[in-house]
Amino acid sequence: MQPIQSRWIGFSSRLMVLTVPSVTKANDPGLCFMTTSSGKTISLGEMCKVIQTTDTVFRIPIKRRQAKTAIIDVKFNGGQVFEMVFDTGANGILITQEMAKKSNIKPAGKSRFTIADGSVVEFQTTTILSVSVGIVVVNNAQISIAPKAEIGLLGHGFFDNYDVKILQKQIEFHKC
Repeated sequence: MQPIQSRWIGFSSRLMVLTVPSVTKANDPGLCFMTTSSGKTISLGEMCKVIQTTDTVFRIPIKRRQAKTAIIDVKFNGGQVFEMVFDTGANGILITQEMAKKSNIKPAGKSRFTIADGSVVEFQTTTILSVSVGIVVVNNAQISIAPKAEIGLLGHGFFDNYDVKILQKQIEFHKC
């Protein structure tokens, strides 16, 4: 049984009570929204550059391409935004020395990695608060810092919980 809600409505010179059932309904505003001081929910999907197609699928824009590979904007610790290669062949998240410096990211250790050509390299590593693309956020992200890289790589360390589909102008994320 639904609760009854009463509202006072002024009507000409007479006062009447209108009794209407209150309907409780889940209201999902999407993944990028704000609530005004009056309680109204406003979608910010356009401003966040996120196109939500369902509750489990959304798209982010490809900013440009470099050698046919998607370049996207990635945000670190809720602040600095950098262009990175969306790399489906990379296991982790690799940032440049310049990105680390601008974001005030300090290395905490070192690890050895096998890179695409088969050689083994050692990179400084650390954990940062967050890495985000649009509304996808990975908290406590493990990252590596490459001293000679010109651009960062965003690999499976970021999108491992998603199936991804790279379209012509967007990347589509499907929640697993």
